[in-house]
Amino acid sequence: MRAVIWDLGGTLVDTYPDVDRALATAIRPEPDDTLLHQVALLTRRSSSEAISTLAQRHGREEETLRAAYEGTKQRWREHPPPVMAGARELLAAVRDGGGLNLVSTHRERDSATALLDALDLAVDDIICAPDGYPRKPDPAMVRALLTRHELEPGECLAVGDRPGDVEAARAGGVRGVLLETPGVPLEAGDAERITALSELLDRVRG
Repeated sequence: MRAVIWDLGGTLVDTYPDVDRALATAIRPEPDDTLLHQVALLTRRSSSEAISTLAQRHGREEETLRAAYEGTKQRWREHPPPVMAGARELLAAVRDGGGLNLVSTHRERDSATALLDALDLAVDDIICAPDGYPRKPDPAMVRALLTRHELEPGECLAVGDRPGDVEAARAGGVRGVLLETPGVPLEAGDAERITALSELLDRVRG
C-alpha cells in the first residue's frame, strides 16, 4: 500500500465528544444523554447540517450554535482533543512500510495544521477544502492527492468517519473504509466498515 488518505476530525483525532457537547450545551446548559445522542446522529453526517437542523428543531439561532462550534475549535489550540485510539500506530505502520500518510479535510488549513501540530501528528501532505476544493463527497481532493504524489487509486486506501468520505474515495477510484461510531448508524452502501482503527493494522502492515 503506497498511501492512506485520512480524514482528520473524527478519524485521526477524536473531535466528536467536544463538538457534540458544545452544540448540546448551546441548546440546554446541562444536556442529558438523549440530547447528546440526538446531536451525535447529526454531526456524523455534517456539522453544518447538524447546526441548521438543531437550530430549527430546538428554536435556537444558528449563529448561537455556530459560535459554540467555533469556540470549540479555538479551545483546541490550547487544549486539543485526544488522538483517536490506534491512529498513531497506524500512521507509523504506513510510514514504516514506505507509504504516505495524506489528509483530506473540510477544515480550514490554519485549524487543521494547528490541530496536527498540537498533537504532534506528522503527515506527509494535507489538502483542505477551503483552499479551493469542493467538499466531499466530491472526489476533487482525493484526485488532487493522487495526482500530486503520482499514485494509482488501487495502491491507496481512504479512511473516514462520514459517508461522504467513502463516497469521495469511491468516486476517485480508491477503496474507502468507514470508521463508525458505535450506536450511530450511517448509510454508506456497501462500504467496508470498522469500529476501531486497530482493525486496519494487519492490512497496512501487509
